[in-house]
This record gives sequence, C-alpha cells and structure tokens, in this order.
Amino acid sequence: MSDSLVLPVVVLVAWSLVMWAWMVATRVPAMARAGIDPQSAKHTDRGSVKELPSEIRQVADNYNHLMEQPTIFYALALAMTVGGLASGVDVWLAWAYTGLRIVHSLWQALVNVVMVRFYLFLASSIVLVVLAIRAIVALV
Repeated sequence: MSDSLVLPVVVLVAWSLVMWAWMVATRVPAMARAGIDPQSAKHTDRGSVKELPSEIRQVADNYNHLMEQPTIFYALALAMTVGGLASGVDVWLAWAYTGLRIVHSLWQALVNVVMVRFYLFLASSIVLVVLAIRAIVALV
C-alpha cells in the first residue's frame, strides 16, 4: 500500500470540501449583507456576486479551480493505482501535487498575489505532467 496514490487523492478531495465549506461560510453571509437575492442574481449583473468583496470571491474562485485541473489528477492517480503502475516516486509526485494545490488554495484565498499564485499553479501543473509521462512510460 506504500505505492498507493489513493491517500493523496482522498486528501485533495477532503481539501476541496474544506474550501467548499469556507466558500459557503463566507459567501452566503456576504450575499445577505449586500442584499443579493440568489434567485435574481442568476439573471442579471445587478445585485450579482460580482459585487461581493474580492476576499469573498477569491475563496469561491479557488473552489471552482479545485473542480478543474485536479479532476485530471484524480483520474490519473486512480488509473495508476488500479493498473499497479505507481512507484514510490509517483507517490511522492502525487503528494507534491496535492500539497501544491493546497498551498495554491490558501494563497488565493488569503493573499492572492496573482504571479505567486500563477507560479504555484505552474509548479503543480509540471508535477502533473511528469506524473502523466511516468504513467505512459510504465504502460509502454
């Protein structure tokens, strides 16, 4: 089980749920304070979530980001695990990807200096590319 990529996958899923809870805990009260009606906000830019403070929006933006590229990581990690392709290096890469995505989340939600956030995203993307290449090499 030491070569399993399942734990980093589960940790990133759990982290995504933490970000979801953070988003709900900040966005719903902010919408109420701003007098934004969720039903009418879907039809117009007036009274929309775009009017919320950036520190509220960036938590929701990060949650959305966690629903994007990490889906590739989930599929790849689970395919490598099921296929018995994962080695210790791959486990390390999976943990690196998970850790970088968590740091990216915290950075975006708390600080959000865009270039630093971009470099964190780039680093996690490079780790994902390396993991994918290793999976392909293991299969051929």
